Amino acid sequence: MIDDTDTIILDLLQENARISQADVARVVGLAPSAVLERIRKLEARGIVRGYTALLDPHALEQAMLAFIAVRSAEAPGDDSVARALAQCPEVLELHHVAGDDCYLMKVRARDAEHIGQLLRHRFGRIPGVVSTRTTIVLETVKETPRLPLRPAPETVR
Repeated sequence: MIDDTDTIILDLLQENARISQADVARVVGLAPSAVLERIRKLEARGIVRGYTALLDPHALEQAMLAFIAVRSAEAPGDDSVARALAQCPEVLELHHVAGDDCYLMKVRARDAEHIGQLLRHRFGRIPGVVSTRTTIVLETVKETPRLPLRPAPETVR
């Protein structure tokens, strides 16, 4: 199980994965070596899956964000469409979903023309893709990779 100290460590790592062990140790009241041991255990258990840099998509000419729902004609247990969609570097997330559609993708591209090219020349040519439905994002109000580790203050009684 994850105790309160692990929760604080995870929260600090989510906020800044480059935080020093000494800084984490000061916050949680442990020696840096004990913090390192806890972090290594969290990594070994797969709770911490990796570390990454968050990049500005606008600075990298990938300002267009879209969500694309994909309907496929796959037989149960066939994941060939999912594997083909996941190969596209513009696909940031791919989820198998319940409902009318089979998959929901989060896609980054240069502009609307690039999205159109992806739909026609990449996604539409995958065997088994029956249809797509695209939603273009006009403005991102909130986007975070951080998982909530503690109850939000308004839910605590």
